[in-house]
Amino acid sequence: MQEIKRLLEKVKNGSLSVEEAMGALKELPYKDIGIAKVDHHRELRNGYPEVIYCEGKQLEHIQHIIVEMLKRNNNILATRANPEVYEAVKEVCEDAVYHKLARIITIKRKEIQLPETYISVVTGGTSDIPVAEEAAITAEFLGNRVERIYDVGVAGLHRLLGNLDRVTGAKVIIAVAGMEGALASVVGGLVDKPVLAVPTSVGYGANFNGLSALLCMLNSCASGVAVMNIDNGFGAGYMASMINKL
Repeated sequence: MQEIKRLLEKVKNGSLSVEEAMGALKELPYKDIGIAKVDHHRELRNGYPEVIYCEGKQLEHIQHIIVEMLKRNNNILATRANPEVYEAVKEVCEDAVYHKLARIITIKRKEIQLPETYISVVTGGTSDIPVAEEAAITAEFLGNRVERIYDVGVAGLHRLLGNLDRVTGAKVIIAVAGMEGALASVVGGLVDKPVLAVPTSVGYGANFNGLSALLCMLNSCASGVAVMNIDNGFGAGYMASMINKL
């Protein structure tokens, strides 16, 4: 609706013809660029622009999508991007930033007002940090303050308790852990805030690439724990952002 009002205003002041406005309206829901249908309407519906999932995409396809999205002057978030993808994106957008641990590319075109509340991202160990960083960078990019509290797993519970004020002060907590995934239950039993549990594929053979952590988190006896998919830091960061801005 805001986009339609903007177009009508341009027609009224003469900066846009009726024919040009009609053409813009046709492309409002999405733009078909052949290899993809770029959802320009996503931000109007959901509050955030479409996010590019890079894994499995051809480099030139990613470039075409980036170029199309840049036309709307929106902030752009691209996940699961390796250094090769980043170099390809740099060819079409010099100010793109690569977050190596998170495997995320960000392009910033406008500032987002930050809420006073914040999100805590907690990990069991340092091996969980790449997934945690995917969550943290996503949440920050979507306009949130993030507190990182890493390597405070249940093997040394005093480390978590020593940082409890930073955990409990958050509006929502993301708990990232592999192995047996017990961190989410422990955090859930200590706080009165929603906990988003993210199982990681970190662990020995019986971890089954994160399945053991996933099942343990799903069977948590702590109330207020919701579970994301294995290694889905992006999903946790996005959901935490939505909760933090309620």
